[in-house]
Amino acid sequence: MKVVVLGAGVIGVTTAWYLAEAGHEVVVVDRQSGAGLETSFANGGQISPCHAEPWANPATPAKAIRWLGREDAPLIVRWRRWDPALWAWGCRFLLNCTADRARRHTAHALRIALYSRGCLQELRAATGIDYDQKTLGILHVYRDAEEFRRSTAAAGVMNGLGLERVVKTPAEAVEIEPALAMVGRELAGAIFTPGDESGDAHLFTRRLADLCRDRGVQFAYDTRILNFEGDATRIAALATDGGRLRADAFILAAGSWSPRLAAQVGLRLPIYPAKGYSATLSVAPGAAAPTVSITDDEHKMVYSRLGERLRCAGTAELAGWDPTLVESRARSLVAHARALFPGAGDFDGAELWAGLRPLTPDSLPIIGCTPVANLFLNTGHGTMGWTMACGSGRLLADVISGRQPGTSLDGLGLDRF
Repeated sequence: MKVVVLGAGVIGVTTAWYLAEAGHEVVVVDRQSGAGLETSFANGGQISPCHAEPWANPATPAKAIRWLGREDAPLIVRWRRWDPALWAWGCRFLLNCTADRARRHTAHALRIALYSRGCLQELRAATGIDYDQKTLGILHVYRDAEEFRRSTAAAGVMNGLGLERVVKTPAEAVEIEPALAMVGRELAGAIFTPGDESGDAHLFTRRLADLCRDRGVQFAYDTRILNFEGDATRIAALATDGGRLRADAFILAAGSWSPRLAAQVGLRLPIYPAKGYSATLSVAPGAAAPTVSITDDEHKMVYSRLGERLRCAGTAELAGWDPTLVESRARSLVAHARALFPGAGDFDGAELWAGLRPLTPDSLPIIGCTPVANLFLNTGHGTMGWTMACGSGRLLADVISGRQPGTSLDGLGLDRF
């Protein structure tokens, strides 16, 4: 079967890998000049089933209200009267902020995140792919005692669902990551997830794209998608500025741009972009930078050591499809990183980045079939794209190949909307 994948980010490339492994002829199309140059380029670097709790949970609305008016807030919503997509998405998001839905969605997210982490480990063992990975776990630190108490209860739920999460004292947190010594006395506690990992998503995507080429996958870079040819029942071809591509199946893995492409065949995808920021520091030999990946709950920031670099990432800004970097938002990450790890690296020379993450109202990806017979979806992963990439790609390859998926797709289909 010939399959065209729309999007060469980490989701599209992992999908192409598993399709090629299943024996399909694959073409990947992307407007950029290479793989992983948009959302996958400079994300937080965490492979984090521990973050399976959805954004849509009972605590989020109250936090969002407290953050109103703060330009350095972890979450900013740029409400505009002329943005009906944001208003519609926001209403659906609030409807999902109930305890029952949050528990159900946590279970769905954790199921695919754990499956995906296992798929990544198998892929790494089979290919030897290197992407500055570290398998030291993720340490989540808390300053607020009430938030630590709530998160400890949530960690217990995840333990019951198969993810090992271990509650730690501040002293134990510093023992796991000595770079936290400067703030150890400020901590209320920590939760350690020893099986989680970190690594450079962009480097992984580039190197996996090279391995895909070795398996015969074709990449059409610098190619702008114009439109689908066909009707609401079946796609005949994909029109691009480089010509028409015919295929038996088409996979939409275009991140935040997926809704605009899906609309051409009458599909309405409830995906809205959440702009995230990161800063990447050079780490000198002997610098007091963390090696264990850290999540700082107070500022909703993550830190991942990528070789001789430290990736500091966080914040979310709901402001439409504008990827423009707001320097004050990015600089706030640098300030928080300097306060937490003052001896970590070259803060003044930090490389700043912003990218759009495709978020659904229930914080779960959309994977699987559509009413259009030969159009499939692998999108809407929000902040969990790197975490869920390998599992999502393998699951969709199973669906297209007519095989029994390696784990349940329950709760992940477009039909839930």
